[in-house]
Amino acid sequence: MDTTQTQATASSRVPLRAVALVCTLSPSPAPSSSQLLAEQTMAALADHGVSGKVIRVVDHDVKPGISTDLGDGDAWPEIRDHVLGADILVISTPIWLGHPSSVAQKVMERLNAELSEQDDQGRPLMYGKVAAVCVVGNEDGAHKVSADIFQGLNDIGFSLAPGAVTYWVGEAMQKTDYLDLDSTPKSTAETTVALAANVSHLARRLKDAPYPAP
Repeated sequence: MDTTQTQATASSRVPLRAVALVCTLSPSPAPSSSQLLAEQTMAALADHGVSGKVIRVVDHDVKPGISTDLGDGDAWPEIRDHVLGADILVISTPIWLGHPSSVAQKVMERLNAELSEQDDQGRPLMYGKVAAVCVVGNEDGAHKVSADIFQGLNDIGFSLAPGAVTYWVGEAMQKTDYLDLDSTPKSTAETTVALAANVSHLARRLKDAPYPAP
């Protein structure tokens, strides 16, 4: 094995951390399709040496705003610590009225504060982190919802791998939800597996070769 192959093999074993922010409107212990798909995505990431945590945002008192810390009682600083400590961020949201959930929007607004946060080399703190999106709903709109979130995440500094979204949408005007299915549809399962492979690959490449300082 040559030096390049040895380095690539060693890099593929570098452990990574991920955090999944589940943006369902339903507090625990209510069942959640967004939670289920996020957990399946984290399981797929684990096959690539990625460990992490799933956080249902609505279970925490995250204040609305665009600051890293909104004072007493604000749960965002603790969640933000998990994001800062992760190499990969997963946002999982349902579709409501053709848009990401209001919880997902609130998360994006809190992440907006990172635009003014920099490391000691002048790079935004989220540079070097990779993002992915999970979407569930009973109508078409997964591409639109992921596009909305992708643009915001990219503006904030996250990198996007090819195929960085996995989703399931049911038949229009029906009541079946993702968590009601007897098994995961093959297309969704395969998309989740591909997402995990691509996202973890990019995260490791960025750990090996960070973006240059301005």
